[in-house]
Amino acid sequence: MRYISTRGSPLYYSFSEAVLVGLGDDGGLIIPELIPTLPLDWSITWRNLTFSELAFNIFSLYIPQEEIRSQELENLVSRSYDSFRTPTVTPLVKIKPQLYILELFHGPTFAFKDVALQFLGNLFEYLLKKKNAGKGEKEVKDRITVVGATSGDTGSAAIYGLRGKKNISLFILHPRGKVSPIQEAQMTTVLDSNVHNLAIEGTFDDCQNIVKALFNDSPFNNKYHLGAVNSINWARILAQITYYFHSYFQLLDYLNINLNSPDAEHIQLQYIVPTGNFGDILAGYYARRMGLPIQKLVVATNSNDILDRFFQSGKYENSGVIETQSPAMDIAVSSNFERWLWYLAYECLPQKKQDSETERMKYVGNHVKQWMEEVKSNQGFSIGEDFLKIARRDFHSAKVTDEEILETIRRYYLPKSTDQISYILDPHTAVGINAAEQQTVSSSTYQICLATAHPAKFAKAVVTALENISSFDFLSIEPPEFKGLLDREKRVTYLERPDPILVKKKIENELKNEGNENENRI
Repeated sequence: MRYISTRGSPLYYSFSEAVLVGLGDDGGLIIPELIPTLPLDWSITWRNLTFSELAFNIFSLYIPQEEIRSQELENLVSRSYDSFRTPTVTPLVKIKPQLYILELFHGPTFAFKDVALQFLGNLFEYLLKKKNAGKGEKEVKDRITVVGATSGDTGSAAIYGLRGKKNISLFILHPRGKVSPIQEAQMTTVLDSNVHNLAIEGTFDDCQNIVKALFNDSPFNNKYHLGAVNSINWARILAQITYYFHSYFQLLDYLNINLNSPDAEHIQLQYIVPTGNFGDILAGYYARRMGLPIQKLVVATNSNDILDRFFQSGKYENSGVIETQSPAMDIAVSSNFERWLWYLAYECLPQKKQDSETERMKYVGNHVKQWMEEVKSNQGFSIGEDFLKIARRDFHSAKVTDEEILETIRRYYLPKSTDQISYILDPHTAVGINAAEQQTVSSSTYQICLATAHPAKFAKAVVTALENISSFDFLSIEPPEFKGLLDREKRVTYLERPDPILVKKKIENELKNEGNENENRI
């Protein structure tokens, strides 16, 4: 298994290199050269595996044993999910007939990002330990400087995954005042010396653009060797593939269906994914391409609807960002969309018979690079009807407004039907549920909506939706881990404008204070 850039670079990357470098040398995102197919007996041999065992089997298809031996990978995976509050890791909950919620918020920070970042933190540590093996105490150790942008959940999950890790310094940028109080406190109350929080006056896209600028600044990147925790890092996407398979097996258990029976073949499986940066739903796309029987993936957006507009019209246009009740999705440009665009271009662009596979991948990469340059220079690009037809084969999309978010939270807390349970949705999951309701489904369609965060992380939206309902008590859903969190000591640096130069200076100063500026950074 080798990895390539989405923008046509001739370089190939090993898995370890893909994880440690984050971006390709040409600024593209890194993808596997080939998407592996499932073992012939996967549906039988994987059916009763634990989440960790399933993750190990999936990861093994993408990670050569020459890089990480099976026993070491198994240990990495097991340690990564030991910290989750339920042995199921990502339990499936039946809301009503044909609608299920996949709870992804049982990790340390109560958000879906934990599934990937607990693994990525351990993976970074493992790869660095491997590089430093055999070096004496006085020898200079290889290190990395991990830099990430967050709209709320990535930051805290990255911090909890990397805090205290040897030879790793972590810098997280978040838009000041545009994350929930709990999200901010989860980040800024972590006082480990290797963790640094930067609050930027601006938007999440400003933070994300700074991170990309730093990665593309070759002298700075080479000196401090930047590592990525955002979903531009391939390992983030890989880790998220697992819960699509895991939820499929849980659904079969709910329905008491044997995989060898005709009933299994008749199931129409639809995943609805609250979507901002396109990473979570991209993992579902990889699962589908590998062979998981997914009929459709539904892109659920809030009023920042660049993705819904694309799947409706074929136009990908940056129209700016507005603040909504689902702030983690307040994103103008979706970074991971570039990965999927590569596959779309590969399938749709005409192929010359005389071209080798290497030449074709370069041609596809150059086309993707052109699209991304148009986003930067002209705020967007368009695709033709033939491209859009292929896009709609795999994806549907829907937009959900703030009013619809609050109304959906209320309806699902007080269901009118006796065959529906009462459930408290966070605002992002409410986007997904409302989008699910907008889909036309058959009697054999089962919808699984990804619940990306615990409702207590977004108290403002939940309380606004339910404050006039006498039976609702916010304290009854607040996890013990949140109590007193807002009052703890905080450590954060405020930067007055979204300026890469200011961020670089801050990183350099903090690394000096850590005593690591002159360490060997791989």
